[in-house]
Amino acid sequence: MKKIILAASLFIAIAIGCKTNTGDSKKLNIIFEPKSNSTVSGTATFVEKNGKVTFVATLAGLKPGIHAIHIHEKSDCTAADGSSAGGHWNPTFKNHGKWGVGEYHKGDIGNFVADEKGNGTITLTTDEWCIGCGDASKDILGKGLIVHQGADDFVSQPAGNAGARVACSAIIK
Repeated sequence: MKKIILAASLFIAIAIGCKTNTGDSKKLNIIFEPKSNSTVSGTATFVEKNGKVTFVATLAGLKPGIHAIHIHEKSDCTAADGSSAGGHWNPTFKNHGKWGVGEYHKGDIGNFVADEKGNGTITLTTDEWCIGCGDASKDILGKGLIVHQGADDFVSQPAGNAGARVACSAIIK
């Protein structure tokens, strides 16, 4: 009897250990398409691990300088100007602003710089997003990712006055 209890206890301990130490992660790769007669191209990756999502976007074909990037309400990039993606994703009904400072939309990623060749990269890690978790205030699936022609001023409401939408991608599996 002791052997059965010991074996059962060992099995439970191993099973619990495996569940807590799996380090499960989710990964989503998406491709941008040009909008507003631009030649912008690029990719973005979202990786969720241990309750945090790391986002990396790499773009080319931009005008040198500062550009904004935001998550928008819809995964619809059909409009030539990207307007079909809707406004900024704002499930918590906050004012537009700078990520991590005061009020901001969950989609207010921020600005990045394109070099003299038109190439730029931005990275953000947050626990305020998830990939397919079903929580409407965190889930990025079914949204759109938009790159803008200019910089986000972090002040103008509701979207930061960043100019035309020059690239779009649907955040879908």
